[in-house]
Amino acid sequence: MTAYAPDATGARDDFSEYVAARRTTLLRAASQLTPNPADAEDLLQEGLVKVYGAWNRIADKRVAHAYVRRTMSNHQISQWRRHRVEEYPASDELPDSPVWDPETERVELRTVLHSALAALPHRDRQVLALRYYGSYTDSEIAERLGMSVGTVKSTLWRALRKLRENGAVRTLHADLVAA
Repeated sequence: MTAYAPDATGARDDFSEYVAARRTTLLRAASQLTPNPADAEDLLQEGLVKVYGAWNRIADKRVAHAYVRRTMSNHQISQWRRHRVEEYPASDELPDSPVWDPETERVELRTVLHSALAALPHRDRQVLALRYYGSYTDSEIAERLGMSVGTVKSTLWRALRKLRENGAVRTLHADLVAA
């Protein structure tokens, strides 16, 4: 007997019945792991071969589909890991200097500032927006938000300090100053 063959003929017949009954469902599961139909067939075949070798050790045959799906999943992950290195571009294909244009700079600036502002508390964002986007004075902000002028000034100072201490904003600022 080979290493993959179950001991009893009854187990082989049992496995054949299982494959006949569940093949369509298992092929659908394999198709979810790989977009190519031929690769899905190969993946199902690989999973069935491995489960056939362990068929006698599966105590509850009602959950055998879970073993097959897990085997296919593990095999596909191994394939991805094996071929992952081939997807990197050759070093001679990379440009000598980074590609940078004004639109990329604007998008990065907006993204970094949006993230930094989103990290601030709501009250800090309100004061910053009224001061720098709305061009309101400290007394106008205080009146609008129902707080004292001193609170507006201290809130503004803390919000600006938090933005300056933000690593992404600091890096972006250094890049802009260097350019």
